[in-house]
Amino acid sequence: MRLDDSIAAIVTGGASGLGFAAAQSLRATGVRVSLFDRNAAQGEAAAAALGAMFVETDVTSEASVEAAFAAARAVHGQERILVNCAGVANGVRTASRDKTTGAPKHFPLDQFARVIEVNLIGTFRCIAKAAAGMMTLEPLDGERGAIVNTASVAAQDGQIGQAAYAASKGGVVGMTLPIARDLAAEAIRINTIMPGIFNTPLMQSLPEPIKDALALSVPFPQRLGDPAEFASLALEMLRNRYFNGECVRLDGAIRMPPR
Repeated sequence: MRLDDSIAAIVTGGASGLGFAAAQSLRATGVRVSLFDRNAAQGEAAAAALGAMFVETDVTSEASVEAAFAAARAVHGQERILVNCAGVANGVRTASRDKTTGAPKHFPLDQFARVIEVNLIGTFRCIAKAAAGMMTLEPLDGERGAIVNTASVAAQDGQIGQAAYAASKGGVVGMTLPIARDLAAEAIRINTIMPGIFNTPLMQSLPEPIKDALALSVPFPQRLGDPAEFASLALEMLRNRYFNGECVRLDGAIRMPPR
């Protein structure tokens, strides 16, 4: 995919972290970027910093996503690029005991469903709507569009308390190849990145000793991932026309332990 000011892109979860890094790298190539995010204050600030557009969006809402795509297209035109970074996480065991009484309890199913709604269904919702829009375009250098998703190493190495998160990210990995096959006849590619431990705002909020321990758990390079490294791989997946249907770990060779 050509990356220049003739191309429009949408980045979900673009107000911070990996999404912001991807948007920043896209803007550096001249691509017109729309940031979709729930956090209006962060989103407006990020858009101002990047020279991008911000649209407040809830990826779990059909109406919100429809309106967001319409708003972005009204300003930047039909997107040829979608980068999905919107996501949430929680840490709850499938079943456990109350620390005070010892009574058994189970994972609240509404919390499980919430993670699936955002990470898996929200990702698919944006893919489907972007792909349908891309199909209205004429091919450019042989392709109509390209999509990059964000999963996690938890899709393969889910830890204690990550049943919902691992299921949601495993779903993103599992649907990548079928979607690539669905969209192949329309000249639209899709790939997924499985990041390891990255130095996002969430990580920056942790105490230094915990961050240091996490960094030491990475075989090489022995540090947290830089969001710019995620963005670099995302841009390669977008640029390289033979990159399709792949799910790639970006993790410094880490394999997550049970806890």
